[in-house]
Amino acid sequence: MESALLGVVLDSSVAIEAELRRLNATELLRQLAARFGDCEIALSAISVAELAHGIHRATTPERYRTRREFLDDLKAAVPVYPIRAETAELAGKIGAESARRGIVIPFDDLLIGVIALERGYAVATCNTRHFEKIPGLVVVSWPAPQPLPPVRSTTL
Repeated sequence: MESALLGVVLDSSVAIEAELRRLNATELLRQLAARFGDCEIALSAISVAELAHGIHRATTPERYRTRREFLDDLKAAVPVYPIRAETAELAGKIGAESARRGIVIPFDDLLIGVIALERGYAVATCNTRHFEKIPGLVVVSWPAPQPLPPVRSTTL
């Protein structure tokens, strides 16, 4: 279990990874609770938009239904944090300061990160690269990195 966190905002990549593993929202939330313990799990409105985009791009009725059900169940189980005026201001400030230093943070990831940052929460993501550029943000890799298998030496 991770060290004590106040909460975790999920990047959409976590839900996408769950779909690839054929998990439903309840199973994903159970795994998140096992890893993070008793802390709030949340979504950002940005991640909801990204997941809704995936729903409407589904190539089969079954995939559409599965994605729709997953997102509806997830939204029913966890809070969804909006972009407030203060959130937008902070994102603009961090984005500008980063750009001034030559660091580019994709705007959707910046907004998700700032939503977590202003609450003192971490972001769980399958792609830490962009979120790690946000100063002060705690980023956790999901799923947990698996240890590499032992290296087998061969004698020639």
